Amino acid sequence: MKTILTSLLLLGAGSLYAQTTGGISAENLGQLRRSYNNEASTRALHNAIASTDINTLARSAHARLGVDAEVSHRVPSKGITNQKSSGRCWLFTGLNVLRAQAMKNHDLPLLELSQNYNFFYDQLEKANLFLQGIIDRVDLPLDDRMVDWLFMNPVSDGGQFTGLADNVSKYGVVPREAMPETYSSENTSRLRQLLSTKLRRDGMELRRMAAGGAKAKALEARKQQMLADVYRMLALTLGEPPAEFVWKRKDSKGNTVDSRKYTPQEFYAEYFGNDLKGNYVMLMNDPSRPYYKVYEIDYDRHTYDGDNWRYINLPVEEIKAAAIASIKDSTAMYFSCDVGKQMDRTNGTLDLDNYDYEALMGVSLDMDKRDRILSHASASTHAMTLVGVDIDANGKPTSWLIENSWGPGANDGHLLATDNWMDEYMFRLVVERKYLPEATLKLLDQKPQMLPAWDFMFTNEE
Repeated sequence: MKTILTSLLLLGAGSLYAQTTGGISAENLGQLRRSYNNEASTRALHNAIASTDINTLARSAHARLGVDAEVSHRVPSKGITNQKSSGRCWLFTGLNVLRAQAMKNHDLPLLELSQNYNFFYDQLEKANLFLQGIIDRVDLPLDDRMVDWLFMNPVSDGGQFTGLADNVSKYGVVPREAMPETYSSENTSRLRQLLSTKLRRDGMELRRMAAGGAKAKALEARKQQMLADVYRMLALTLGEPPAEFVWKRKDSKGNTVDSRKYTPQEFYAEYFGNDLKGNYVMLMNDPSRPYYKVYEIDYDRHTYDGDNWRYINLPVEEIKAAAIASIKDSTAMYFSCDVGKQMDRTNGTLDLDNYDYEALMGVSLDMDKRDRILSHASASTHAMTLVGVDIDANGKPTSWLIENSWGPGANDGHLLATDNWMDEYMFRLVVERKYLPEATLKLLDQKPQMLPAWDFMFTNEE
């Protein structure tokens, strides 16, 4: 008995040792306590930080207090939109690019397109994308990586440009007044939660049906019934999209020059007409991967029959050159970045000198862009509309003007980014093909390298 008890004690001690190896011991804690020099200056710093917002104290003396948002080259644009408490920045950005072109090309006054209209179909299409994805994989176990990813991400209000292109190409657009915002379109979290629960429930039902011997035709019929439920949820919360509407066209002076009935597709064809699927190229600056390569993200799309997200990875200087060419030709662009880094929302600036956290905390926080991407410290989190650039006497860009979708604020709802900030935190830009050199367009002939839907670069998709 003594031998058994001794063995158990030794086993227990060994297990305890195994569990605590690598942990913080009393000796480690003592060293940490001694490393914190609690002298008068440190206590004063603690008193300040404990009672004040960190950004207030970290604000750099080099940060610009008075911001001049004038730039040497700017795309004509009017009005500012507000996505409210929703993740629809990608949708607002894409529609803002389109409306700027329409106002310029057709002498229109302030025009805002209905984000709610396209959002309705975005959510319906994403529901179908999920359900069909489950049907396509009913023979795989629940812990299959793709099946698990689908159930983790049944639907979202976030997105990207190729999703917008598929949506608008299929459903057209309508003026805001034809389908105004609702509480749920401006505050999407509850709807997203309910749709996710509904889709997860339906996905499990489809898997049980298949396990019980249901064939493809039966699964498809049940999916259609499930989509009818989703349509009802969307119509109750967002309103039902108009199949046609009457729109009075006014010129820039406010005079009515036309009044006609349109379908959403007719309205898009007459006032916009852009080939969003063929005329635009997405560029990425991701130094964690080789440049001059084309990449595609598997299943990263908004519609089942649509296109995956595809892009060319380029050095940042080449992306900025394309942006300058577009701005000089008065053409706004879809642009995305890690907006929360070094942002002074009060002054509307994105500047590497806005905050000096290292000086305040007395620690090192610097990482290059590659390490930030690989360690999940930085990724594209927000889409906006790039509308201006300031170029100095030497032909170099110094700052960039960005139309945001957060409503009125500093710089009339715009952000001003320094060129150095763009180098570090700009990720994606969508430009028309005509602003790219032939050598860049030739890269599109490559067979894209397929990346998984859960790739580290896209877990924080805007």
